[in-house]
Amino acid sequence: MRLTFTVFIAAAFGQPSLPCAAQDVADFYKGKQIAILVGFTPGGSSSLYAQALTRHMGRYLPGSPNLIVQHVPGAGGLVAANNVYNTAPRDGTTFAITGRTVAIEPLLGNKNAKFDARQFNWIGTANVEYTTCALWHTARVKTLQDALSSEAIVGGSGADATEVVFPKAANKLVGTKFKVVLGYPGSTEILLAMERGEVEGFCGIGWTFLKLRKGGWLKDRKINILYQMSLEKHPELPDVPAIIDHAKTPDDRKVFEFLFAPQEMGRPFFAPPGVPVERVRALREAFAQTLKDPQFLADADKMGVEVQHVGGEQIQQLVERIYASPPEVIARAKAVAE
Repeated sequence: MRLTFTVFIAAAFGQPSLPCAAQDVADFYKGKQIAILVGFTPGGSSSLYAQALTRHMGRYLPGSPNLIVQHVPGAGGLVAANNVYNTAPRDGTTFAITGRTVAIEPLLGNKNAKFDARQFNWIGTANVEYTTCALWHTARVKTLQDALSSEAIVGGSGADATEVVFPKAANKLVGTKFKVVLGYPGSTEILLAMERGEVEGFCGIGWTFLKLRKGGWLKDRKINILYQMSLEKHPELPDVPAIIDHAKTPDDRKVFEFLFAPQEMGRPFFAPPGVPVERVRALREAFAQTLKDPQFLADADKMGVEVQHVGGEQIQQLVERIYASPPEVIARAKAVAE
């Protein structure tokens, strides 16, 4: 009855009325608090993107809810993904950001991945990332060619994390000799471990991160970038080899293509299954508008993070495409990731 009266008054005085769905979303979110779960420790790029969203996205959501960041580190983002799928409320008051390879963990046979990524409501990505393998300047291994004959110790978080799966794949599909040391909560800790000499490198660090937040390392040649992990080379790194081009066979290349497909997600944000359609739509629209907001972009620039929006619908389609990969390719990817 209240909605009907509101529409009548708006019409009588020549004021535009909200569509019913938008009004319902506004009524729901008014006075609410939305939690953005970050699957890593504070300080990394995922945390920075989430923090920037909390300052600006509420203005673009009906009802203007407050947003907060909650860090839920563990297993390269797997803990947060499980939380969103199995525990978080399915009402649009919680969404998350994790590592982009988390989505394929169920396909790789990870029994700790208690979700089907096709069932998440993908909100969108804040950046399209190109991942690199970087080693500290004191390491004996300086190039990809060196890595084929000498061991290099690299840091990792959980067994499913990008920086763990990718060097293992390089070992089996190309012949590198990386030794992965697990147990670091996130990228911040791995980078500190490199500086301290605990590990020699990080084979899962984004080029954007290095360029914008570790520019001094590049300028002072503190690191050597051995190769890129993506379907194509970054335009700014034409002389850095793409590991996919060094696959031994066409079938090996197909495995790399499967593993690197999630790279298109960049920095993915997703909500639980079962969130009402109109609230998912509102989250996607608000996310897209926020990533074009001048104040948000100014914040991102200060933080040293790059912004490239890809919509939730496109991410949803990408996940469906990955899950439809040939069984034999998935089986081989599973084997190399072990």
